[in-house]
Amino acid sequence: MDYKQSAVLRFRDDLYATETTGIHIIDVASHYAKCRLPVEQKHMNAAGYVMGGAIFTLADFTFAIAANTDDEGVTVSITSNISYISATRGPVLYAEAQCVENKKKICFYTVDVTDDKGNLVAEVSITGYRPA
Repeated sequence: MDYKQSAVLRFRDDLYATETTGIHIIDVASHYAKCRLPVEQKHMNAAGYVMGGAIFTLADFTFAIAANTDDEGVTVSITSNISYISATRGPVLYAEAQCVENKKKICFYTVDVTDDKGNLVAEVSITGYRPA
């Protein structure tokens, strides 16, 4: 089974990200993931832009996939910092998570969120922890 198939199976019960929000897994490799979010009306804020919470959910879910690709135990986020760079209306957002440093119990990732034209929408840095 390849990384993507394994991630789809592992995260199929993450219904908030996959069903409620509508995030799709595009690509997965060791300590790497890319996901997409087709923007719908439910993702918009009162100003007509994609809500920050939807952008963060996309980034956080993409991190979770990337950080849980190998058999190192369950990895959860313990800190996250998001910088919103530009507003977007969609129609599709992408998040790409990459490992910066991977230790036994702690890992560090960056997640870039872009729109369908390749414009940077947000940068996220996440620290993960493996409790077991």
